Amino acid sequence: MAGAYDDRDGFIWMDGELVPWRDATVHILTHAMHYASSVFEGERAYNGKIFKSREHSERLKNSGALLDMPIPYSVDEIEAAKEETLKANNLTDAYVRAVAWRGAGEDMGVASSRNPVRMAIAVWEWGAYYGDAKMQGAKLDIAKWKRPSPETIPTAAKAAGLYMICTMSKHQAEAKGCSDALFMDYRGYVAEATGANVFFVKDGEVHTPIPDAILNGITRQTVIQMLKDKGLTVHERHILPDELAGFEQCWLTGTAAEVTPVGQIGEYTFEVGDITRDVAQSYEELVRA
Repeated sequence: MAGAYDDRDGFIWMDGELVPWRDATVHILTHAMHYASSVFEGERAYNGKIFKSREHSERLKNSGALLDMPIPYSVDEIEAAKEETLKANNLTDAYVRAVAWRGAGEDMGVASSRNPVRMAIAVWEWGAYYGDAKMQGAKLDIAKWKRPSPETIPTAAKAAGLYMICTMSKHQAEAKGCSDALFMDYRGYVAEATGANVFFVKDGEVHTPIPDAILNGITRQTVIQMLKDKGLTVHERHILPDELAGFEQCWLTGTAAEVTPVGQIGEYTFEVGDITRDVAQSYEELVRA
């Protein structure tokens, strides 16, 4: 499948039924388009099975609840809809995007309680998120924006509005020849990339930011458990920017990113070392098991 995302063959699940891809549209006065009332999940299917599918569906429901936007489908119904969409598009290895949003209705102001919550699922083929960087090590810029305080927005929600500074930061990074950008949080601690969590290695031990102002990624949790099962020490802690100079290895984790080595962040460089390569290989084996 190729071409613009609004002009493809296939089917998208919308509000309980499969519709032709090009017909999966919404009205211009959809509340989410004006007020960011939208939550989503990014998932991957390997060999016909969506990795950690139920955890993603549960998080989608929780994200909706956190944004006062109850999703009108149960976890079991969401699970069935994802499977139906994969089969309808004849895909076994695919990216899966589930999204829920406040639609058009009686309200067209900030308040939207009378507007229906709608939901859709789309699937498509998608290779390595960072292209060749997955093998060579991604190059990251340092974003000028900061991840917000949990007192600003529920940071545990995978909410569309939280990604606007990600879009701006990634555009700025790409203009500098980088693959992505690394955020600090509102306190100045190392946070995450635009769509992935970050890990570092020093003296054979792994360090990663506490998810107290960032999304606690499902891939992040999977990799932490994997590292512990291998007998490696994992420190979940606040990391200061000047500590970047002392780390030897670095990688990103996320559904789209999977496990992607990082070779450079700003002026700091890292080797694609044994621990990084082992984690990437082990994750690849796990998702295809």
